[in-house]
Amino acid sequence: MVTKTLTPTQRRSAAWRSTVALKASMAVSGLIMLVYLLVHMYGNLKFFQGKDAFDGYLHGLRDMFYPYLPHDGVLWIMRVVLLAAVLVHVYAAVTLWRRARISTVRTASGQRYQSTQNRRGVQRSYASFTMRWGGVVLVLFIIAHVLQMMPNYISPGGASDSKYERAVNGFELWWVVLPYTIALLAVGLHLRHGFWSALATLGANTHPARRRRFNIYATVLAALITVGFLTVPFAVFFFGAGS
Repeated sequence: MVTKTLTPTQRRSAAWRSTVALKASMAVSGLIMLVYLLVHMYGNLKFFQGKDAFDGYLHGLRDMFYPYLPHDGVLWIMRVVLLAAVLVHVYAAVTLWRRARISTVRTASGQRYQSTQNRRGVQRSYASFTMRWGGVVLVLFIIAHVLQMMPNYISPGGASDSKYERAVNGFELWWVVLPYTIALLAVGLHLRHGFWSALATLGANTHPARRRRFNIYATVLAALITVGFLTVPFAVFFFGAGS
């Protein structure tokens, strides 16, 4: 049998398409999005300092590192990096999911393994369900927030030059707060398992005691982000903040 010798370029291409590489890229891109969510949550909490502080913080982002960077330079860098992370994350997730379906366990007769959980042969668990659909919601959530960073692209309740006023106008509406809440709950569940999985992929939780500790960290982090993002809409809708 003749063995085909791969060129260096072909070997590099195969390595990048390997399952290990895809999982690593998924973990790194997920951590990039996690950092974005933490920074964005911090910015959202500026809302409670009042209109001037909130709008001033966002305006400050536009002029950060000026004149070394142009106006909005930092925001555009954030958008490009975040978009790249989303695309890499989605590509890796979809590719790994398709491979998992193809490599579903088969019996010796060649029939696909069946289970009461999922008769299509793919084992369905809390983790897989959360990661799949939570990931879809997370991507949509990030896209919506990137658009919100741009003037009046998404302005339910009324457009305004003040992002503080736009937040108040939008979160006074129940049909804005309800899907926002559902999205944040899905994001929290996704982050809960995703953060732990990313650490496992990158080899940070190999010891049982460390795994338990990171499990706690993942739960706390997911709860922090979920509650942190929900404080502003709940404060506006239920307590009239900003009115």
